[in-house]
Amino acid sequence: MSAVFSNSTLNTLIRSDTFKDTFDNVVKFQPQLSKLEQIWASWYTYMNNDILATGLMFFLLHEIVYFARCLPWFIIDQMPYFRRWKIQPTKIPSTKEQLYCLKSVVLSHFLVEAIPIWTFHPMCEKLGITVRVPFPSIKKMGLEIALFFVLEDMWHYWAHRLFHYGVFYKYIHKQHHRYAAPFGLSAEYAHPLETMSLGFGTVGMPILYVMYTGELHLFTLCLWVVLRLFQAVDSHSGYDFPWSLNKFLPFWAGAEHHDLHHHYFIGNYASSFRWWDYCLDTEAGPEAKAEREERMKLKAMNKSKKNV
Repeated sequence: MSAVFSNSTLNTLIRSDTFKDTFDNVVKFQPQLSKLEQIWASWYTYMNNDILATGLMFFLLHEIVYFARCLPWFIIDQMPYFRRWKIQPTKIPSTKEQLYCLKSVVLSHFLVEAIPIWTFHPMCEKLGITVRVPFPSIKKMGLEIALFFVLEDMWHYWAHRLFHYGVFYKYIHKQHHRYAAPFGLSAEYAHPLETMSLGFGTVGMPILYVMYTGELHLFTLCLWVVLRLFQAVDSHSGYDFPWSLNKFLPFWAGAEHHDLHHHYFIGNYASSFRWWDYCLDTEAGPEAKAEREERMKLKAMNKSKKNV
């Protein structure tokens, strides 16, 4: 029996043979819930198997959001009008390249990511990640998601930087750098070990959070995954528009930040924000290199003056 309602009798009363009838019953007996909460409750009540309901929902959520977000970038790549905002305008991915990437990503989704998704709900129950309605407040979910962005960015920076050393790059991370000019679909084109390790930042940070607080709602986790997918795909889009988020939030990385990483194969290791690369002097590109050299020159001059 589903745990979406704390009252098991209510769960039995509401459940029906079809999703529509179950939804109608939820609307009838739980009118205080929002429409989204009613749909959520109907799904879990109708499925009546939380492991299956969570597994199927997470898998479909990931596939639909990822490929739906990649589609506009694929279309934009076919339209010369948008080349003025292409960061590397002479490197347009061919249809053949995009199809090859698509096949590899789909294969990875089914062989690498599907199994952990289907075993996720039992872990949720043990950790205290709840599926019950109503949802937490918007403020609470917003603060938690903001924290997940910060923590994931920290994990991504150090794990990604590690993948650029020796054997880690040669045998694992080099696959992701197949495309020096990234495009939307290439966001999840990676070696299985990289997919799992960098993916830990997305799933592992919420797990560490709930282990510490003992409280997290699965709907918050779903929103976080959606936003993280948007961020990952957009940062690989290869386009920097006047209305891109980094133009309004200077600390946001965006496509311009990550495109430089693919172009120069080094630097700009963070995923969402710029502060790690800025503070640790790992920014990529000729301008950042020139600034580093100027700082080193000034430092050497000051040191020589002190020694005189």
